[in-house]
Amino acid sequence: MKKAFGILAATLLSASFCTVQAKPAADREHTLKVYNWADYIDEDLIPEFEQWYKQQTGEEVTILYQTFDINEIMLTKIETGHEDYDVVCPSEYIIERMLRNDLLLPINKDFGNAPDYTVYVSPFAKEQFDKMSAPGRPANNYSVPFMWGTTGVMYNTEYVTRQEASTWGILWDRKYENRILMKDAVRDVYGSLMMYIRQSELKSGKTTREIIMNDASDSSLALFEDTMAAAKPNIAGWEVDFGKERMVQGKAWINITWSGDAMWAIDEVSDEVSLDYVVPVEGSNVWFDGWVIPKYAKNVKAASYFINFMCKPENAIRNMDAIGYVSAIASEEIFESRVDESISEPINLNYFFGPGHDQVKVNSIQYPDSATISRCALMHDAGNRTEAMLDMWSRVKGDSLSIVTIIVLAVVLLAIVGFVLYKRSAKSSKKKKSSTRR
Repeated sequence: MKKAFGILAATLLSASFCTVQAKPAADREHTLKVYNWADYIDEDLIPEFEQWYKQQTGEEVTILYQTFDINEIMLTKIETGHEDYDVVCPSEYIIERMLRNDLLLPINKDFGNAPDYTVYVSPFAKEQFDKMSAPGRPANNYSVPFMWGTTGVMYNTEYVTRQEASTWGILWDRKYENRILMKDAVRDVYGSLMMYIRQSELKSGKTTREIIMNDASDSSLALFEDTMAAAKPNIAGWEVDFGKERMVQGKAWINITWSGDAMWAIDEVSDEVSLDYVVPVEGSNVWFDGWVIPKYAKNVKAASYFINFMCKPENAIRNMDAIGYVSAIASEEIFESRVDESISEPINLNYFFGPGHDQVKVNSIQYPDSATISRCALMHDAGNRTEAMLDMWSRVKGDSLSIVTIIVLAVVLLAIVGFVLYKRSAKSSKKKKSSTRR
């Protein structure tokens, strides 16, 4: 979903203060700590899960629900801080990294008398998750897909035609000077635009979209940086979350964004503005977020049940309706809830829902047809090339500080705030003990 790297330092520092809170010690046997993206669930499901869990197991559980905005901050809290979150929802490349670094526990799919709802996960999603596996750690044993989507071009139909928006080349069209908003998410943008920049290699069969999407070599990074220089006059801003609102307001004509943000904007727009979304012909990325149980979890049983509960088709529908993104669950119940007979052109969704879904009328922004998916590729973790990629992205945007530096500063500040709170807590505890002795 919100896989943004290029967050302003102020946002990071604010996030640091918001996530470090002095909380009373939880009864971990009956507490489930969930760490998820902000606005990424129907929160009415939280108390409903607590009731459902008691019905299934006879045991009480209370959810401690916290949110994050940046994958790397979440990962640092687990990898370095050994935070005991029971369930988290990382993006695909972070799941891959966590598997490689042995930070995940396998998900036990023995749910007692409750059905295993994870069987409803789309075969397409499982196939993509297989690609993230580490040696001896199949990704589908350690993670369950939650939401997914594409990266593409949202455009104002009054000023931009669908044909113009159907190529990444629109970024370099001087007609749109200072009219384009760019998603500040290097991994989504870099790999997708490189399919345009290196399209001659694709057409000649010298390489594949998967290779281009994940090529973080010095030569590829330099090519991207040099080519993007000519597009800078067209870019009005680098956004993490405000782009969709600017499009709704008619203040921008083009937004390089995620399909879920585009759907939100299209649903929110007034009659005065008309928006649409397309995945360019050169190709793009297909991304996923998924549920995992971190290595330091304290309530693994409740975590497994929570993941299963979120895979119930009726709950998947509620989550989709609440947040605008698309569930990785592919039950017939979900398919029927998405059918829209007012749509004129049916599309082929056999890849997602299985055979018999080759002529279906559903929203093609939420569910791209098989032809669109065939020109999309999955992003992988850049490994030891991550810092070079982030530094390149910082130069492209013109940041005075590299993104890696900002993230490091934020993590350091997080540690300092945590230490201060710990000392205060210890001091308070000491005073109470002293008072008791007197």
